[in-house]
Amino acid sequence: MTDEALPHPVTGALFPSPVPPGTGWPGDPADADTPVARTTRQAARLANSSATREEVDARSSVCRACPRLVRWREQVATTGKRASFAAEPYWGRPGPSFGDPDAEVLVMGLAPAANGANRTGRMFTGDKSGDWLFAALHRAGYANQDHAWAAGDGLVLTGIRIVAAVRCAPPDNKPTTTERDTCSAWLDRDLQLCAPKLRSILCLGSFGWDAVLASARRLGWSVPRPKPKFGHGAEAAVVTDQGHGIRLLGTYHPSQHNTFTGRLTTDMFDAVLARL
Repeated sequence: MTDEALPHPVTGALFPSPVPPGTGWPGDPADADTPVARTTRQAARLANSSATREEVDARSSVCRACPRLVRWREQVATTGKRASFAAEPYWGRPGPSFGDPDAEVLVMGLAPAANGANRTGRMFTGDKSGDWLFAALHRAGYANQDHAWAAGDGLVLTGIRIVAAVRCAPPDNKPTTTERDTCSAWLDRDLQLCAPKLRSILCLGSFGWDAVLASARRLGWSVPRPKPKFGHGAEAAVVTDQGHGIRLLGTYHPSQHNTFTGRLTTDMFDAVLARL
């Protein structure tokens, strides 16, 4: 951790990079007493014993179970900052969920971006994909504003919550299979806790689609066979162990590549959002 403290872009408070839990970063769910998972087994134990989604967020936001991801996220947060953000502190920790705690709709992403949520501490905030996503959520009535640039910037989501299948920023946006599997304990418990109120899940890309289906199977939910194929506008349904049906909707990820090339257009994305 660097000794230098830099001002938060919204609050102006000084923070080191990465940000320690309990120091007042906007939206930080953890505190100095939050237990830290340092192995795959510990991550599973802490996830499974979490009584609430808020506890999942807090415990996952200080997880250190994947050594490569810990090294990468903290290296980006200290010596690897993008030049345009060099004067800002970086969150440098796993990304907790963001949005309405009682949401009926879940957005499932891949992982925090190295200079996006890994910097801001809020999913899909501070990068081009997030700009695109939040503008769409605003048009659909889920967000109170069409932009998001830092935690504490006034953005509020209603009826929808954003999570990631892998909660640390991975090098080249590619977590390993082991890292994905280690992080799956947090996702499983998150889905289990929000399932009673959940109506639908928007899966951003094939990674999010596959992560939800794999989690549903681990939880003992009913999943169609053969495995539903991902595609933009694809739809499937899973049924929880309590008999509650949840719709899955697939969309191409709002990455810069997909939106700049026209593979994903505003109309295409809005059409899927309207089905949620």
